Amino acid sequence: MSRLPGPGPLPPGVAEPYWTATTAPTVPGAGALTSDLTVDVAVVGGGATGLSTAWELIEAGRSVVVLEAGHLAAGSAGRATAQVTALHPLGYAGLARTRGEEAARLCARSMAEAVDRVGEIAAALRADCDLERLPAHAYATGTTRHENLRAEAEAARAAGLAASYTTGTGLPFTVTGAVRVEDQAQLHPRRYLLALAHDILARGGRVHENTRVTGLKEGTPCRVTTEHGLVVTAADVVLATHHPVLDRGLLYTRLSTRRELAVAATLPAGDDPGGMYVTREDGGRSVRTAPYDEERRLLIVTGECSAPGDPDVARRFDRLVHWTTERFPRARILHHWTAQDHESADAVPFVGLRRPGAAHAYVATGFGGWGLSGAVMAGRLLTELVVGRTIPSWAGLYDPWRPGRAVRGAPAALRNQVAFGRRFLTDRLRAGRAASETDVPPGGGAVVRVDGRRCAVHRQEDGTVRAVSARCTHLGCLVAFNAVERTWECPCHGSRFAPDGAVLNGPATRPLEIREIPDDDDR
Repeated sequence: MSRLPGPGPLPPGVAEPYWTATTAPTVPGAGALTSDLTVDVAVVGGGATGLSTAWELIEAGRSVVVLEAGHLAAGSAGRATAQVTALHPLGYAGLARTRGEEAARLCARSMAEAVDRVGEIAAALRADCDLERLPAHAYATGTTRHENLRAEAEAARAAGLAASYTTGTGLPFTVTGAVRVEDQAQLHPRRYLLALAHDILARGGRVHENTRVTGLKEGTPCRVTTEHGLVVTAADVVLATHHPVLDRGLLYTRLSTRRELAVAATLPAGDDPGGMYVTREDGGRSVRTAPYDEERRLLIVTGECSAPGDPDVARRFDRLVHWTTERFPRARILHHWTAQDHESADAVPFVGLRRPGAAHAYVATGFGGWGLSGAVMAGRLLTELVVGRTIPSWAGLYDPWRPGRAVRGAPAALRNQVAFGRRFLTDRLRAGRAASETDVPPGGGAVVRVDGRRCAVHRQEDGTVRAVSARCTHLGCLVAFNAVERTWECPCHGSRFAPDGAVLNGPATRPLEIREIPDDDDR
């Protein structure tokens, strides 16, 4: 087999999310857990959902610990578009049709309350997070979708949102129609979430970074185990890890995973489109701006959705950059990054008990591309469930084991599992992309057979070769190489690993095993 092509040129700008590049990497007082601990509630995951839930629990008078495998708000939360809005592409028209008009009203109410809650918390904490209240839009440029948007505007209005249909927006190109919802929110997500973390610590809560959870024993009390064998004993446990780890309820069978690309660019203030915009066209596009300096705004554009392990990340970035600079000619790209989202089979998040029969272990996942508003909603709901106060009327809408879930989510769940099975089998039947590690170019990676075993081989720019097992430690699918981010990705459920096998994203909790490649003389 001929040598594989190199990874090619990287997208313009710094390969880091703007949100993490403009905040401190760690939080003082949030070092790794070093001893066993007993608290009222253990929250696993220090992203938007975990920190929102922990803060609400502190407000309710509970002792709390947050256990984060990496750095706080540096995973999905640090890569978000950070639009806090009740205008979600799940569609109020579709929700009313499949779940009833009351479900649509409950969804609108819960998300609208989340938008307001963010404003209340940011004001209470005096968080310097660039919070702005602006209209949100779902738009179309083609001739086939705008009538659907008219129906969606009517359904959103009927559900209780300040929604309207319009053909005029602040975008610098023509749209055929748009849903507009007034008074939504956008912010700097990491500054907001780190403000929560600082307040949790100031009020006696515990927050620990670099503390990966690998086990959970439910009971009275529950016992949470870390990768280093430390134990946290808690009356209740919340799994807020984006994709649920330790998934005894098999929620992963009802979740689909997608990757999305993002760029951030400076833009003259006069070119600001004045709001938040999203469309399902062109592979999905989301557009909004943020404060930057006196003369410029920061333009954030996301899109080019694909499955994890997609081999064409560089080409997709090219398309996103071209789309951005063609429509905003004076944009100057500063940063690029990727994000990952998980969506439930029926497009409604899962927030509630971890599995049927559970009493003290909860989960929140499946927010699609709307993790921040969903996280705030989930934090309030989970707190009410844990504390046992008045449960919101919309709790049943998000119950992971809600009635009718099997029927409504069956087609999508079946597609997910068929795709999983197909991927699992075909990866094993077909030959690797490289005949040997010598075919892997500098900066590249490929799955290679070494002594009959499939190895994920990455060659660094200096020629050094790293090899790890190609089997994802979650369920055994074979990983694929992301040549832009230099990571291994599982196409089945979205686990991601560094070249040395370290876990970057779950649901995997164990690293890829290191493999030794023998010298030619030893073969």
